[in-house]
Amino acid sequence: MGFSLFINFNGNCKDAVDFYARVFKANVEGMMTFDQMPPDPAYTVADEDKAKVMYCSVAICGMNVMFSDVPSGMELTVGDNISPVLISTDKDEIRRMYRELKEGGHVNMELQKTFWSELYGMVTDQFGISWQFSYEEETA
Repeated sequence: MGFSLFINFNGNCKDAVDFYARVFKANVEGMMTFDQMPPDPAYTVADEDKAKVMYCSVAICGMNVMFSDVPSGMELTVGDNISPVLISTDKDEIRRMYRELKEGGHVNMELQKTFWSELYGMVTDQFGISWQFSYEEETA
């Protein structure tokens, strides 16, 4: 099982990532903007979001830190824009942690298949911490 952090920004993600990569002498991996997402009829990208960063990561001091801009209409509060990400090769363990953390909390995104993971979801626990869960296949 792995543990990462995910940090959201309000349109200035690329500038922040460039800054952190310079400070930590690290490489930016997999930068993707919202307009580079595979087409999805259930989700259309607003024109003002197309150039925003949907995802990228930077290895900072041995930890994978992931970054994204929030799409238009999604609220972001600076200070509350960091969430832990639990990455596991065990789908049953992901389901268990998700189920237990959502008790007394709020489901932000049901566990489901996405284009980046066979099983992904988000929940805010009873203490206000937003957790992300992602299945990752084992590599040999």
